[in-house]
Amino acid sequence: MADSPDIRIGDRERAQALDLLSQHFGLGRLSVSEFDERSARASVATTRGELDTLFTDLPAHTANVPDTAPDTPTRSPALERWREITMGLTPLIALVLFFVFDSWLWFLLVPAVSLVLYAGRDDDSDDAPEKNEKNR
Repeated sequence: MADSPDIRIGDRERAQALDLLSQHFGLGRLSVSEFDERSARASVATTRGELDTLFTDLPAHTANVPDTAPDTPTRSPALERWREITMGLTPLIALVLFFVFDSWLWFLLVPAVSLVLYAGRDDDSDDAPEKNEKNR
């Protein structure tokens, strides 16, 4: 009796249907207009049958589809080593330039070089593969 199309549904079932539609959209099975139309119909659905009609032409299960995780760029160890060496030498170079040209402004090289080398770099992404392995 729970599978009857006339059974009324609640917010949870609507949210699950919207999530499933989002997965199908993300996998390219629905166009933007189809997704918008089906999402609107799912939001106002009151019975299980109304939700079921939204998925008649879509595969039943998307669980076997591989996850589409964003590609994280792999950093080469040589590049990381080069950054470390450059960052380590920068204060020494600033110190030498300070004594040669007698200007304290050379010490601004330290934060400037740091910004150039590490701008937009996410330190947490180094542990991301390990965290993903633990969560599986």
